[in-house]
Amino acid sequence: MPHGVWISGEVRVRFWAAVRGGTSTAVAAELVGVSGAVGKRWLTDRGGMIPAPSRAGRAGCGYRRLSADERETIGLMVAAGAADVRIAEHLGRHPSTIARERKRHANRDGSYRPSTAHKRAEVTARISHCRPSKLTQAGPLRDYVVAGLRQHWSPQEIAKRIRMDHAEDPGMRVCAETIYRSLFVQARGGLKRELTVHLRTQRQRRVPRARSRAEERRGKLVGTIPISQRPAEANDRAVPGHWEGDLIIGRDNGSAIGTLVERASRYLLLIHLPGRRTAVEFYEAIVPTINALPVELKRSLTWDNGKEMAMHHDITMATGMKVFFADPHSPWQRGSNENTNGLLRQYFPKGISLRQFDPDHLTAVAVQLNGRPRKTLDWHTPAEVLNDMLGRPFDPPVLR
Repeated sequence: MPHGVWISGEVRVRFWAAVRGGTSTAVAAELVGVSGAVGKRWLTDRGGMIPAPSRAGRAGCGYRRLSADERETIGLMVAAGAADVRIAEHLGRHPSTIARERKRHANRDGSYRPSTAHKRAEVTARISHCRPSKLTQAGPLRDYVVAGLRQHWSPQEIAKRIRMDHAEDPGMRVCAETIYRSLFVQARGGLKRELTVHLRTQRQRRVPRARSRAEERRGKLVGTIPISQRPAEANDRAVPGHWEGDLIIGRDNGSAIGTLVERASRYLLLIHLPGRRTAVEFYEAIVPTINALPVELKRSLTWDNGKEMAMHHDITMATGMKVFFADPHSPWQRGSNENTNGLLRQYFPKGISLRQFDPDHLTAVAVQLNGRPRKTLDWHTPAEVLNDMLGRPFDPPVLR
């Protein structure tokens, strides 16, 4: 399509409808008669976010506007001398709709040309019916959102927590999608794109969720207790003290950090592993951490089948805590730990060495995550939930 050619809003409607149906942007652009570069630019301008369809079939519309075909019919019937009432009956519209249309988009000589009227309507719709985002103006709402993002809270966590912190103030309300749009769709303004570095993925545009994971091949541990034998109280999260654990791995599998997540509260403990992640070094790091816990928080531990747990019998003897093992290739059996490890990647990105982080840094990260509101906790924080369960403030072990 030549540069500078006007593209109607209905072309974009058909383009976004095709993309929402699963068509690639290149194919969708070809279907509606624009170049692939134009379709790609439309998606880029929206930060990778596909607009939701409105009742009019067009993003941004609040009611069913006249279509290009309807305006063409109006033009033909006006030229034939039909009255507004007759045109309205033919189109299934109210007569006042036809009257307003002819008056609003009439030319200087009083004539009505459908193509000109439709272009004017598209321009008016973009100007008049695009409400500015709540986050475009400075104030306590935007300050709260920015502060939450800088603490690595997700937009959903911010949207839910702000209702709890400002329950009596209806002005302190924002949905997660508004935050995402303010970040990704820069035309909407409000939040600087630099704040996307605080999102879990650190992306500056929305991308498809399709992911693929290569399966890890690990040697089989000896004498393990399967997760099926874990106490029932651990499954229903009725009492605290049942933990899930794993490692997050650094660049070239050369470094690691141990993670322990309490199932009932999602409280996080990090294990500093300054050297290699051998079974002996892991034993020497995890035993002091577990032994520093109060007795009511030492009920069970569920782990993956990693070789770092080769001394699991020794860990049980040294701590009094039984170790259970999830089934191979079943990460959902340690869902709390898997989710928390995903959050930790905001602080410890893949592809870097984890040896650079000392115990003080790990402690600071754990404090921040334990103070982060969670959807599964009805937007309370892990620290709040664990303190309520214990009936007293929990003092986490000091990392060494």
